[in-house]
Amino acid sequence: MTPDDLGDCPLCGAAITESWLLIEYETTEGTTGMWAECPNCSDVVDPE
Repeated sequence: MTPDDLGDCPLCGAAITESWLLIEYETTEGTTGMWAECPNCSDVVDPE
């Protein structure tokens, strides 16, 4: 994983990079959450 990798798509396994990030937010527990578009299957996912 490179520094700009957010993780992998939980649906198809494709790598998701920072350029596909749609929103980043702080949860009520104080952790960071994110939603990104998968460049392979085009779904909006929470990268793993």
